[in-house]
Amino acid sequence: MAHEGTPEDLVRAAHAAGVTDTRLLEAVRSIPRAEFVPADEVASAYRDTPVPLPHGQVTTQPSLVAMMVSALGLTGDEQVLEVGTGYGWQTALLARLAAYVVSVERWPDLVDEARLRLAGQGVGNAEVVLGDGTLGMPTRAPYDAVIVCAAFPRVPEPLVDQLRTGGRLVQPIGQGGQERVELYERRAHNLVHRRTVTAARFVRLYGAHGYDQR
Repeated sequence: MAHEGTPEDLVRAAHAAGVTDTRLLEAVRSIPRAEFVPADEVASAYRDTPVPLPHGQVTTQPSLVAMMVSALGLTGDEQVLEVGTGYGWQTALLARLAAYVVSVERWPDLVDEARLRLAGQGVGNAEVVLGDGTLGMPTRAPYDAVIVCAAFPRVPEPLVDQLRTGGRLVQPIGQGGQERVELYERRAHNLVHRRTVTAARFVRLYGAHGYDQR
């Protein structure tokens, strides 16, 4: 199936959104998004648009992924927690930019898909775990950075607890459908709001410290 566009189109979209991190832009260029979308969506993989996934989920728009990842300020030696794996394209970007990624996904079939796709691209420093992302993954804590790919009006407490002092957390804050993506920094006893990254629309965050599971 022919692609509409190329990875360079996603690089341009990320740059237009204000992303200047050259390591991140190179990761967007070299990690094929077409390998991380459902087969019937491959043609549109290099358009800067969300792609539907099973269970009413959607991938995040690529330029928005780049903005959120950029806000974490990764330098290469971080341990990152990702909440919401999808098919793993963002996971692969994070793995390129950090030392290790733990990604928590609540749908078993998405876990299987993401593991297959990451392995297919030779990504060896990312672990996809089935579980409730609002609980984080305490056995691997503390994390230097946390990225949450679904919306809730506040940051789940376990994610705050698992973030090391000085670490950064990005999450869409809202009820699902119209959010502000916020950047926080962990201080000794609390989270401090650093800045609003952008406005965006996200699916809801479900779990023990999110919305009730359906």
